[in-house]
Amino acid sequence: MALKQNLILKIKKLKIMKPFIFSAIAIFLLSFTIRNTNTINLTVEVHELRNNKGLVQFALYNKNGSIPDENFEKNYQIGKTTIKGNAAQFVFKNLPKGTYAVNILHDENENGKIDKGFMLPEEGIGFSNYTKIGLGNKPNFSKASFEFSADKRIAVKVIYF
Repeated sequence: MALKQNLILKIKKLKIMKPFIFSAIAIFLLSFTIRNTNTINLTVEVHELRNNKGLVQFALYNKNGSIPDENFEKNYQIGKTTIKGNAAQFVFKNLPKGTYAVNILHDENENGKIDKGFMLPEEGIGFSNYTKIGLGNKPNFSKASFEFSADKRIAVKVIYF
């Protein structure tokens, strides 16, 4: 008799807990689908690439002193995409607000590095806020950086030497 009463009590407790368990599971699953409103997206575009060969590599930086970065080791995030119509675009998703800079490589031979001839890159490179690169205008994070607090779209000029 005591065993039967004990079993009835457990079934009643389970019936009481069932809505709570289902609610907890639903909240847990929804937490993966609801976008964090504290994060934003950055879309980076490049146009006027000299050909459709290879890939375009998009490197995102968020620290002073991280540019120049010839070996792409100091980046915050990095992505690659194909080229269509001498243009490419990449979206950095779910970024926190902050200060960022972008470095572009038109990686024509898809080796993931900047190929150089005599000191100068043989492939196209570009940086946010730069339209020219030279001895008196070397890339650095301070000049390439921009504040980012809402979804944004930027275009970066790719420079060939």
